[in-house]
Formats: sequence, structure tokens, C-alpha cells
Amino acid sequence: MVKHSSPTRPPPTNGRPKNRLLASLPAEDLKRILPHLETISMTVKEVVHKRGEPLRHVFFPNGGMFSVTSMMVDGTAIEVATVGVEGMLGSVAFYGGDKMPGETMLQVLDSTAERMPLAAFAEEIERRGALFEAVGRYAQGMLTLVMQSTACIGLHQVQERCCRWLLMTLDRVGTDHFDLSHEFLAMMLGTTRPTVTIVAGALQHAGLIRYTHGHVTIVDRAGLEAASCECYSSIRTEFARLGL
Repeated sequence: MVKHSSPTRPPPTNGRPKNRLLASLPAEDLKRILPHLETISMTVKEVVHKRGEPLRHVFFPNGGMFSVTSMMVDGTAIEVATVGVEGMLGSVAFYGGDKMPGETMLQVLDSTAERMPLAAFAEEIERRGALFEAVGRYAQGMLTLVMQSTACIGLHQVQERCCRWLLMTLDRVGTDHFDLSHEFLAMMLGTTRPTVTIVAGALQHAGLIRYTHGHVTIVDRAGLEAASCECYSSIRTEFARLGL
């Protein structure tokens, strides 16, 4: 069972959650599900869902950036999707799934999330109301993200993929500076730490980022977009089309 870093507390009742899926709900729908939500404080490196374990809750992030990884038998992992305030963790539940095929971890910035029991989520989805529609759009966006990420890993150079990853992280965390180790970035990109050092050095030399002692600062967003592969633009366009 996943352990969280601090006690739970009720979500705020004097405003909407920061999570965009929940914030998009009509007042009546949000009021109905509020009793089923708990605000959870989470820290970087915290695992939300483990591969193959029973899915007991879904989570709606209020910030930070979570990585969904696909893991091999030997423990090797590579990122297949990222999730932030625009989405939810445990989206397989939308399709009736009760186990995660991968592992989900908070990768960048400590944050909070709204936790909802799987049974309550399933009951709300069965209503075919506003949450069903919002999560349905998000599930479609996630499918696009996973497919595009898979193609990106196989077809594009590490430096292009690194630019895409940094841009997607920037979009989710809402700040141009955050902590990120070479080890984690290597895992996310499916490469080695020495390669990450070379790539980060090249991006820094080009004036696009500053990367010192595991801390990244985005200096030139437009330059990063120009240096990224087509995948960033494709994913962003699809999410915008879906209103995410």
C-alpha cells in the first residue's frame, strides 16, 4: 500500500481545487463529489501507484509533475507519459481497470493532490455526467500523449526529446526553475547519465537552460520549442483541442 508523506485533510470548501478537471465541473457536480475527496500532501520521488498493485484510489494533482513509467522485469524504466494539474492519476479506472500497468511517481516539485476512492470514482463515472465527460476527454488526450511519446522515443534524437520533456514539465509545474537530477532525467528519456550530461551541456551552451547541481532553469522557452521535435507541438495542440 502506498504511504503518503503527511496526514490527509479535507479539500478547500471556499474555492475550487487547483486541478483543472475538478475545477471545470459545474458547482452541483463538484459539491456532490467533495465529500469523497481528501487533499494529500506529496513529496518528490513519492510513488502513487505501483505496477500490478490493486488500484484503490485515483488522484487529481493540484501541482507538480508526475511521471508514468513502463517497467521491465530487471527494473529498467522509461517514461511514457507525464501528468500535472490538467489531469488525473489512475486513468485506467475510467475504462474499468483495477490495476496499473506501470508505475506513477511525483517527479518535479512537492505538491498536493485530491485523492478519491476508486468505488466513489466509478459511481460518479456511471452517472455519465460532467466528470465522465471531463475524464473522457483527458483519457483521449492521454492516449495521444502515450502514442506520440512512444514514437518520439524510437524516432527522435535525445536532445530533441529532452527539449520536449522540459517544455512539457514547464507547462505542468508553472515555474521556469525546478530540481531535477541527471539520474531521473536519464530514466525519463531512456538514456544514460553521461548522455544527459552531454545534452544538458549543449542546451546550456546554446543559452536555452541553466543546469547546475541538479537544478534546472529555463532561460529561453522559444529556443527550446525551436530545438524540440514535432511531438511537443502535436501533443500541446491535441490537448488544447480537447480543452485540457
